[in-house]
Amino acid sequence: MKDNSCDTTSSSKVPKKKSEIVDGLTIKYHASGKSVWSKGAVVDEKPEGYWEWYRVDGTIKRSGHFESGEPIGEWITYDSNGEVYKITQRNK
Repeated sequence: MKDNSCDTTSSSKVPKKKSEIVDGLTIKYHASGKSVWSKGAVVDEKPEGYWEWYRVDGTIKRSGHFESGEPIGEWITYDSNGEVYKITQRNK
């Protein structure tokens, strides 16, 4: 996915986000380390299954599915109130 807001890897120019694994999900935190940035499963170092991304205030920003590290199916972008703003279909 070209949109860096859903990037699950870090660039060498950007500090690596604090992360932890809880109940099999990789949870990454915003730079402050206080709020969740994203969460989802990682298999063989690639995102897999359902993932969510959040704003600093904790509201959901985007959600979608990965298969072998590639975005697939329906991806939803949410407005700042958590309401659906846009739905995009991703094909393999």
